[in-house]
Amino acid sequence: MHSYKLNIWDVGGQKTLRSYWRNYFEKTDALIWVVDSTDRLRIDDCREELHGLLQEERLAGASLLIFANKTDVDGCMSEQEILSSLALADIRSHQWHILRCSAMTGTNLQEGLAWVVEDAKKRLFLY
Repeated sequence: MHSYKLNIWDVGGQKTLRSYWRNYFEKTDALIWVVDSTDRLRIDDCREELHGLLQEERLAGASLLIFANKTDVDGCMSEQEILSSLALADIRSHQWHILRCSAMTGTNLQEGLAWVVEDAKKRLFLY
């Protein structure tokens, strides 16, 4: 059984920080994109940023996990609504997976990281 070490960077999504994202692209095997499932006003901006980011050459081949956060809040977007709003079906350049989660309760956080590791393992050569 192999053990894996993950280097995880939380680079933040605020517009003022987005210009710094490129500093973290080198040797990226997976991208975890966290969506606020209660924020319908910014979902279009979220889609545009995500699709623009996936054009980056240094992210080619990286796994993409979309964490739909705050799904425990009444009135949040459904998984299907997020899938549609982010145009995930149009993403063919990256293996992706969407998973409902809650940062407050921890729901599905371990499952999401397990998916990231399993998907990355399919593409990595282990010696």
